[in-house]
Amino acid sequence: MSKDNVIALIQPGEFTDQLTDMLREGSQRLILQAVEAEFASFLDKYAPERLADGRQRVVRHGHLPERKIMTGIGAVRVSVPRSRDRQSSDNKAAQSQDFSSQGKQGSNDKIRFVSQLLPPYVRRSRCVEMALPYLYLKGISSGDFCEVMPVLLGKDAVVGFSADTILRLRKQWKEELDQWNKRRLDSKNYVYIWADGVYLSARLEDEKQCLLVIMGATPEGKKELVGFTTGYRESTQSWRELLLDLVAKGLSIPPKLAIGDGAMGFWGALEQVFPITRHQRCWLHKTFNLMDKFPKSMQSKVKSEAQNIWMAETKEDAGKAFDLFVEKYQTKYPKATGCLEKDREELLSFYDFPAEHWKHVRTTNPIESTFATVKHRTRRSKGCLSRETAYIMVFRLIKDAEKTWRRLDGKNQLPKLITGVKFQDGCEVIARKQLAAA
Repeated sequence: MSKDNVIALIQPGEFTDQLTDMLREGSQRLILQAVEAEFASFLDKYAPERLADGRQRVVRHGHLPERKIMTGIGAVRVSVPRSRDRQSSDNKAAQSQDFSSQGKQGSNDKIRFVSQLLPPYVRRSRCVEMALPYLYLKGISSGDFCEVMPVLLGKDAVVGFSADTILRLRKQWKEELDQWNKRRLDSKNYVYIWADGVYLSARLEDEKQCLLVIMGATPEGKKELVGFTTGYRESTQSWRELLLDLVAKGLSIPPKLAIGDGAMGFWGALEQVFPITRHQRCWLHKTFNLMDKFPKSMQSKVKSEAQNIWMAETKEDAGKAFDLFVEKYQTKYPKATGCLEKDREELLSFYDFPAEHWKHVRTTNPIESTFATVKHRTRRSKGCLSRETAYIMVFRLIKDAEKTWRRLDGKNQLPKLITGVKFQDGCEVIARKQLAAA
C-alpha cells in the first residue's frame, strides 16, 4: 500500500487512542516531576547564597511560558520552572557591597536556571530528531512531512514539520558536515582504525552510491568518526583519496592496526599512504566467506572450526588449528582453504596486540554494529535521493550514533602501544619474560 493511501485511510484527528492518551499524560507528569526535581537541586545548590538582609539570593519565580515538546508518542505540554536572582535586581549595586563571604564566589554573575532535560528552544525529543534522516532515506520528501508526521505522532505534530522547517534542518545538517570536513587532525593519533563501505541505492542514480567510512580509536580508548566520503564502489583510488585527505588535514601518525574485510580496495590504498600500518582481516567476514564455499549441511561445523582458530589462547595454537582446517578440507574444498590461506598473516595479526583489545580488533563489529541500521534502511531505499542528500542524511545518523559508541577495554594498554611496547600472544613482552623467569 502506498504512502498516499495510508494517509488517506488514516487522517489525524479522525480517531482517538485511549492507550496513547494515557501514555502521553503519564509522560507529561513524569517530565514535570523530573524538571521539578532538577529545579529543587538547583535551589539547594545556591541555598547558601544570601543577601545582606538574610534573604535567599536565588528563589523560584513562577514558570516559563508553556510549550509543546514533540516526543515519540506525540506532543507533550511542558512548563519549566523559572528562577529569580535577587542580586541582579535594580538595587544590585547597593546589595553587592553587603554580600557575606560565603556568597562571594560568582556573586557578580547572574544565576539562572537552565534545565538540562528541557533546554531552551528545544521543540523535539532526540528520538524524533533522529527519525527525520531515516524518513528522508526511506523516500519521504520535505513536503510530505507535514502529512506523514501527524499520522505517526498525532494531529499536534503538524506544528514544526512544515517543508520549510525540514529544509532548514537539512541546511543545518549540511553546515555541520561542511564544518566537520574542515576540521584539523594535527593533534590526533588513532591507534586503531576500522574501515567499511555503506551502499545506498537511490532512484534516478545509475550506480549504487558507496559511502566510505573510517572509524578510529584514540589513545584514551574513545571511538571517533575519522573519515567519511562518497566513492566509486570501494576502489583503491577512492580509499586512497580519502586517506590522503586525512593526511592533508594533519593526520601524520600512522595507525598501529587497521581492521576491515578482504573485499575492499582499502588495503592497496593503505599500503600507499600508511605502509607501516599492520593489517587485520575481519574474522566475521572471513567466516561467512568460508561457509559459502561449503554445503549447507556442513556450514555449522565449518563455523565452529573457524572459531577454534581465532579463539585460541596463543598464536601457536591458532596456527595449529589453522593447519588442521586446511589439512581436513584442502582436497575436497580447495576454494575454501585457498580463501583462508591467502590471508593467514593478516588474520592472526591481533595476537601481537593487547589481549584486552582482541574483542575489538578481531572483527569489524565496532563499525558493523554502528552502521547495521543505516545499511538496513538504505539498502532498500527507493526514494528520490540525490547523492548529496543521502550523504548528509547518513552523516547525521552516524554522528548521532557516535555519542553511544563504547570505549575500548584495557585503555591503559594504548599508551604502551604508542610508545612502541611489543606484545606477544596478548601479553607485554617484558612482563612475559619476567613471568617466565619467575
